[in-house]
Amino acid sequence: MNSYNELPKVYSPSEFEDRIYQNWCDKGYFTPDVKNPAPAFTIVIPPPNVTGQLHMGHALDETLQDILVRYKRMQGFNTLWVPGTDHAGIATQIKVEEQLRVNEGLTRYDLGREKFLERVWDWKHQYGNRIISQLKKLGASCDWSRERFTMDEGCSKAVREVFVNLYDKGLIYRGNRIINWCPHCITALSDAEVEYSEQDGFFWHIRYPIKDSDEFVEVATTRPETMFGDTAVAVNPNDERFTHLIGKTLILPIVNREIPIIADEYVEIGFGTGCVKITPAHDPNDFLVGERHGLEQIKVMNDDATINAYGGKYEGMDRYEARKALVKDLEEQGFLIKTVPHKHNVGSCYRCGTTVEPLTSNQWFVKMEPLAEPALDVVRDGTVKFVPDRFSKIYVNWLENVHDWCISRQLWWGHRIPAFYCQSCSEMTVSKTDIDKCPKCGGAVKQENDVLDTWFSSALWPFSTLGWPEKTEELEKYYPTSALVTGYDIIFFWVARMIFSGLEHMDKEPFNTVFIHGLVRDAQGRKMSKSLGNGIDPLEVIRQYGADALRYALATGNSPGNDMRFSDEKIEAARNFANKLWNASRFVRMNLTIEKVELPDSSKLASEDKWILHEFNKLAASVTSSLDRYEVGVALASIYDFTWDVYCDWYIELTKARLNEKGTEANETAQQVLAYVLTGILKLLHPFMPFITEEIYQALPHSDESIMISKYPSFDGSLVYEADAEKMSRVIAAIKAVRARRNEMNVPPSRKAKIYIATKYTDSFNESTEVFFVRLASASEVEIADSFEGRISADDAVQIITDSATLFLPLSDIVDTEKEIARLEAEEKKLIGEIERLEKKLSNEGFVAKAPAAVVEGEKAKLAKYCENLDGVKVALAKLK
Repeated sequence: MNSYNELPKVYSPSEFEDRIYQNWCDKGYFTPDVKNPAPAFTIVIPPPNVTGQLHMGHALDETLQDILVRYKRMQGFNTLWVPGTDHAGIATQIKVEEQLRVNEGLTRYDLGREKFLERVWDWKHQYGNRIISQLKKLGASCDWSRERFTMDEGCSKAVREVFVNLYDKGLIYRGNRIINWCPHCITALSDAEVEYSEQDGFFWHIRYPIKDSDEFVEVATTRPETMFGDTAVAVNPNDERFTHLIGKTLILPIVNREIPIIADEYVEIGFGTGCVKITPAHDPNDFLVGERHGLEQIKVMNDDATINAYGGKYEGMDRYEARKALVKDLEEQGFLIKTVPHKHNVGSCYRCGTTVEPLTSNQWFVKMEPLAEPALDVVRDGTVKFVPDRFSKIYVNWLENVHDWCISRQLWWGHRIPAFYCQSCSEMTVSKTDIDKCPKCGGAVKQENDVLDTWFSSALWPFSTLGWPEKTEELEKYYPTSALVTGYDIIFFWVARMIFSGLEHMDKEPFNTVFIHGLVRDAQGRKMSKSLGNGIDPLEVIRQYGADALRYALATGNSPGNDMRFSDEKIEAARNFANKLWNASRFVRMNLTIEKVELPDSSKLASEDKWILHEFNKLAASVTSSLDRYEVGVALASIYDFTWDVYCDWYIELTKARLNEKGTEANETAQQVLAYVLTGILKLLHPFMPFITEEIYQALPHSDESIMISKYPSFDGSLVYEADAEKMSRVIAAIKAVRARRNEMNVPPSRKAKIYIATKYTDSFNESTEVFFVRLASASEVEIADSFEGRISADDAVQIITDSATLFLPLSDIVDTEKEIARLEAEEKKLIGEIERLEKKLSNEGFVAKAPAAVVEGEKAKLAKYCENLDGVKVALAKLK
């Protein structure tokens, strides 16, 4: 026996996963040396919310990243995976506010801004590391010494630097614009934060009387409560039905305010009534019409979507309550013409699901057009590639149609906008550092209350985490990063913003590949959600099965961009595979006496050795090719198939005879090849299942301190044994065919039979391979010849044909004639009975007429199958009698 670790009898991941992870951390394997001249491979983690707990989406995202990072680290790259968390403005503030309300009956206003922020920081310090510790349980090989937080000092400095730079260039401005407003979160939202769904609604057709006339115009609206803010009705100047009305005055129903009829080509001829109510403060298109015609903006709602003083008697009502009351009054006063059911797209807040209210508000915006064009160019010209490519179309379409980005949020938790207002002369100063005096008059200043959209700081993540705006060694070495791994659901929120931010502030794209994965769904293909109760806790899976099993289940079948189904079957398959690998490794370990793995000269290798080395060499080439294309699921499937079907089920069995020849050269060669290929399998598998591979690696002779810093296998030209592999493949195909036929005939392995092999491939089938038929095909003896014509009758033997040989098994060897005749006669009797029963059933006109067509067809199919089986039994009986 050698001097390496023993492997326990039972695979128990809880016994070693935490210990191994701690050892990796202690040894500093995750922390690269910035001075290492090897080419860099860098990934920045999509920072999970500091409020978060590990869910299946995180587990998939981080597993895929860790696979790539471990793969590249083993390939010799200077590999950095930057971890961190996001301050998650709305989500975190809501959580702390809820805690305050429930535990102390207080609101944030009771505490005031400063005290409330102290509470949020306390909460962050208490719970913020929870998700980081959970990522460690998964095996994430992040450089924890470089962990960042979007509101740490360095990231905050980068945010200010970017804000002031963009402001100075005229790319950030403050203006009164239509924005998306969430009345529940009480904040503005960017377009990307609004989710649209089709909902049932109504078109209310309302009569707007023309002043000093019996005429009226008919308008249709889905939001009648906004009519308090109408400042015009528009018609198309080329619509002959209404040209005589242009310039006339209408009386706004209920409100009794005068508004003009204006001409604008925004109104589509032939659509709807042809007359459109214009509410500049509550609709983005109306806002633009209002700007063209100098219309007043009348905002009719408070921040919580209740009606304000412009609503008259409806003031204080919720928007939907006001709608109901207003429609009733319109009907009673004769203004309501009709109500028509209508399906339309309604926007809701991505965070809380409340229907958003478009309204005018004084907010801060990023001017997108100058930033979008370069970000489009790098994707169109292939500098930045999406995997799979179809997602580049979504990205391009969004940026081609992007509006200015509303970046201000009416929150307290977040990066406070660095704008300062003079209390004396009203001068506004935007500054990278806090100021307490107005630079113009020396008066006292007050900072802007609003904070920046969370995604503003996340957009800088690839370079702010590396020390920008300082010119650090890390920034020089690791930027641009190599790949971004993320879900398709945040292409707008995050990917596009990182790309234009990197180009604008670093003059270089932030990464060259965007690897898009899908969502994790349940076994039925449904999205995991609290309401369905179908969520699976990844930490519970780790507790029961180990992190490797979870990682395997998430990676298996994974295809770029596609959703995946997570099921108990996948976890069981992962556990079974881990057990198979563990048990095979224990067997190999128990048969090793070597202290060092070193392949012998090829002249000492047996055919089966050359075959397995050749097949392993092909596997290494296939896996590296798949991983380089981000086909993680394909790579894992290749490793699984080779490990289970080729190495465990075949090669180990093929070596057992030599393993029993203790102290011989053949025995040592078998040991060396077994250990070499097993070590190679462990290395290929390590990025996917890091813990079990490390534990087994430490039990085998090895030269590197840890498997994770060993060299990843690649194609080796010296291990190409095409001809030898083909010879062995013929033998294996023949053994498989014999096993399959014996299995079909229910011949137990204990019943030995002579095998006659007729073949022209005597280089494959010879004395050296006869032993494999004895061991693996239950052969009592083997005879090989070019042909057995005249010696063996087809009636006396089972004939098996492969592409390289015809094999014969004497019936007398594999069948006890009397017993088999008795078995077949019993089967014949049973089949005759079933056939008679079905024929009687199908001849019953009542059954055929009343039973569903599918049932009748099913019974007919059964009858045909029984008849076919009966024919087979009669042929078999005829041969035996």
